[in-house]
Amino acid sequence: MAKTSATLNIANAKELSVDDLAAQIQTLKDDLSILTQTLSEYGTAKAENAAQTAQAKAAELKAAGQDKVVEAQLHAEEFVRTQPATSLGLAAGLGFLVGMIAARR
Repeated sequence: MAKTSATLNIANAKELSVDDLAAQIQTLKDDLSILTQTLSEYGTAKAENAAQTAQAKAAELKAAGQDKVVEAQLHAEEFVRTQPATSLGLAAGLGFLVGMIAARR
């Protein structure tokens, strides 16, 4: 009789183990689903943050570039006012070089 009782306990333990494993697998599936969703949200947030940072940096660089262009234009205008003959000679020389390069093509 002890053997039949022990055999029944082992069979019940196997059934409980399978049921426990099934429950644990379902819990793992649920946890993986939540983890996947959380990682997706995190990735989206990081991408949006990176885009905003890039846009801010681009705007900053654009403003700095525009300032440099205005500064260069003011220096060029000042140079033309103070040294008109030199400016005319430089313009003619550059025009000649551009014409030579363009004619070769």
